[in-house]
Amino acid sequence: MRTANRGESAGASTLARPADRGIEMGSERMEMRKRQTSAAQETSDSLPGQHGVGNRGSNACCFCWCCCCSCSCLTVRNQEERPRGASHELRREDFPTCEESPTPTLEEVNAWAQSFDKLMLTPAGRNAFREFLRTEFSEENMLFWMACEELKKEVNKDIIEEKARIIYEEYISILSPKEVSLDSRVREVINRNMVEPSQHIFDDAQLQIYTLMHRDSYPRFMNSTVYKDLLQSLSEKSVEA
Repeated sequence: MRTANRGESAGASTLARPADRGIEMGSERMEMRKRQTSAAQETSDSLPGQHGVGNRGSNACCFCWCCCCSCSCLTVRNQEERPRGASHELRREDFPTCEESPTPTLEEVNAWAQSFDKLMLTPAGRNAFREFLRTEFSEENMLFWMACEELKKEVNKDIIEEKARIIYEEYISILSPKEVSLDSRVREVINRNMVEPSQHIFDDAQLQIYTLMHRDSYPRFMNSTVYKDLLQSLSEKSVEA
């Protein structure tokens, strides 16, 4: 009887050992997982700019899981979210493409031949010159110059920023079909100042385009049919009078 009890006790002890070992191993695994989780959290907390990666925080790029603050999507997002006041009603059509002016006199048309400055001083002169530029597919030069003149008249900061943005997209951006010809130095200054544009942000560019029209287009305008026909028409009217 004593031998049997010992055997039963030994068997029970033998059966219990694997279970005990399983429990111990499970506890060790749980403890290891806790340590790994704790270490991962400490590592995440110690890295700057990585908070909210799992939840894609407000600074996370929309194309990846990293916080790439220089990503272009953030620039677009910032532009879309920036507050807009009275300037939100501005459109490209708000810039004049043709100025209202009375029919020029014969004296005024003759004065245009004296200097480019006299041509550009009168609305009638600018309209006639713009009509000629259209035949040479360079009308954007005059439109850009006129838009810059309109920008200089503004005093409201929101409207200045909105008009500057429209002018940039329409005439400065290399993606625009109406891009005007500017040197790299002027473009670099404009790009830098677009962060906080003023009404004089395009002054250097406007002067460069003015000089280009003066040297390149103005001599051809004086020999064009646009100018000669207008001069002949006014001369005939003057004789008839």
